Amino acid sequence: MTEGEIRLKAIAALTGLRSGVGTDYVSDLLGEVIPDHFLVPVGADAREVGMSVLGQLSEPLSALVSGFVMAFEAVADAYDETEPTTSTEEILQALALEIAREGD
Repeated sequence: MTEGEIRLKAIAALTGLRSGVGTDYVSDLLGEVIPDHFLVPVGADAREVGMSVLGQLSEPLSALVSGFVMAFEAVADAYDETEPTTSTEEILQALALEIAREGD
């Protein structure tokens, strides 16, 4: 799967959640970006296996995050163009404070 296809999956997942599709569908959609199998060196120790798997996961996960960020920026830009009383930054700051209050 290409980086562009993975970014499209992220946008499709967000669109699906906002339009009310089930979370199982969204989970399946996002799960499609994770490789079905991993290649590891023959005779690799646990550290080498872990690093190999991590390396193979990092590219699709990075593309997925990139897709979420692109989607957020597009929505935030469109929202901010409406000259709202509460800016995107203020909404994010309020969310951060709410999460900080919740703790672990």
